[in-house]
Amino acid sequence: MALRVPQSAGPQLFKEGYKNLQGLEEAVIRNIQATKEMSEITRTSFGPNGRNKMVVNHLEKLFVTNDAATIIRELEVVHPAAKLLVMASQQQEAEAGDGTNYVIIFASELLQRAEALLRMGLHPSEIARGYELALKESLDALENLAVDEIKDWRSKDELLKAIKTAIASKQYGQEDILGALVAEAVVTAMPARDHSRFNVDNVRVVKVMGGGLSQSRVVHGMVFPRSPETVCRRANFAKVAVFSCPVDMGQTETKGTVLLHNANEMLDYTKGEEAQMEKAVRELHEAGIKAIICGSGIGDLAIHYLNRYDMIAVKCPSKFELRRVCRVLGANPLARLGVPMAEEMGYCDELRTDEIGGDRVTIIRQWSSEELAASSKTDERPAFADRIQKSPLVTIVLRGATTNALDDAERAVDDGVNVIKALTKDARLVPGACAAEMELARIVQDAADKTAGMNQHAMKAFAQALEVFARTLGDNVGVDSTALVAKLIAAHHSKTGDVAGPAVGIDVDYEHEPRVLDAHKAGILDPLAVKQWAIRYATQAALTVLQIDQIIMAKTAGGPKLPKQQGHWDDQD
Repeated sequence: MALRVPQSAGPQLFKEGYKNLQGLEEAVIRNIQATKEMSEITRTSFGPNGRNKMVVNHLEKLFVTNDAATIIRELEVVHPAAKLLVMASQQQEAEAGDGTNYVIIFASELLQRAEALLRMGLHPSEIARGYELALKESLDALENLAVDEIKDWRSKDELLKAIKTAIASKQYGQEDILGALVAEAVVTAMPARDHSRFNVDNVRVVKVMGGGLSQSRVVHGMVFPRSPETVCRRANFAKVAVFSCPVDMGQTETKGTVLLHNANEMLDYTKGEEAQMEKAVRELHEAGIKAIICGSGIGDLAIHYLNRYDMIAVKCPSKFELRRVCRVLGANPLARLGVPMAEEMGYCDELRTDEIGGDRVTIIRQWSSEELAASSKTDERPAFADRIQKSPLVTIVLRGATTNALDDAERAVDDGVNVIKALTKDARLVPGACAAEMELARIVQDAADKTAGMNQHAMKAFAQALEVFARTLGDNVGVDSTALVAKLIAAHHSKTGDVAGPAVGIDVDYEHEPRVLDAHKAGILDPLAVKQWAIRYATQAALTVLQIDQIIMAKTAGGPKLPKQQGHWDDQD
């Protein structure tokens, strides 16, 4: 075997300022340490007893939350290896809507287990092969752990089985209140025939300050947290015009000087504008339009004439909200002020102003067939009302004392709705409370014992990494996590006893010492699809980081930041 003779330094390969890190210590271990630091930030926020983080972003906006998706979105992560974990968790958020913290914790634990194997002398490729075998084994085993599934998509009790667990991880103790709200909203917004076409955008959240979370309610329809601009505040069976342009007179780009000689010239000065605006509003009124929704400003002169003709004007400054309004009304937003054509015109069965905790809100909704049958004024409906495909849009009005509390409740509601969206693709449920992970750890450990060669070491490391969730939950609850994991392992290996088998998980409502329970009987269930995607994304992110052997960094563009100069800027001249 020939010895490698060290060569003298050859020609410069990169430009001056490049950094080149390679080898086990400089590249691989450094990347693993970065991912470890990343997971330590979010790990203490895992589970129902997770702590909050106070994050102030680059715009000096304050976030107080235990939602990992929000934390990592607002943190400006620079290290490329940690960024890989962030991207994997963001993909998990897009795919399943939940489990972002799960991905970061598991990927980091896999890398920390791999570090010990690397120091023992295993090659990264051998560890990667073992992890891939363990991943295939765990995904196959996860299919067999399903204990329940959603059968009736119009039943609130069925949906609550999955919603309550997802909400409890964000708002522990409020899962009954928020779960009931989300279940009612989802049942209303669920398509009657094909549940796979459920759109999460049909469940909106409006936050109204004041009161408590128990005063939150579900409103069937779209809610604007503002009152109309006009005096008229209610209309039934109304034709609606939606404008994306300002409802006002156009302003010229040039400025001029007008010389007025007497009082009559001053009175006549704005008559042309007034006549033009009155004509526009009168034409809308004659077309049968009772309400106007504007995505931009509404001028005082326009409001004056709208009041004269008993029409409602609602301002909607958000373009995203304007799109939702158009979907509910079946309208097209007009970029010009004028009478819309029949196919551009919208319609709503009811537009009214309501009061919630002292704040006025505007509600736009389409009535159900039962409400229409009960009404005695259906002859007032325009002929084209039946062509509008009624969008089952529903709004959850959240009440709370502070902005941060309302934001956190909104994130919990968002997780609950997204979990239902994931379940429409795969309706199966697995035991929660770390029961599924501990059973997978046992199965992968058994498979590793039967595997020959070096792959078994990586498979055993994968099985041990799955125990990180139980340890994390134990640490966040404040108990001895080692004793808790030992109890779980014993329960999963035991075939007899009151609490034994693959559904045994952690009881976070402990009194004196950590306890285990049957998660299936306790109703603690997680969607199978969320865990499936999370394990897959976490493993792939860990393998990507593990197979990096060299880091080449270019010199940062731009010169050094100069210190701020004191004194007036003009003193140098």
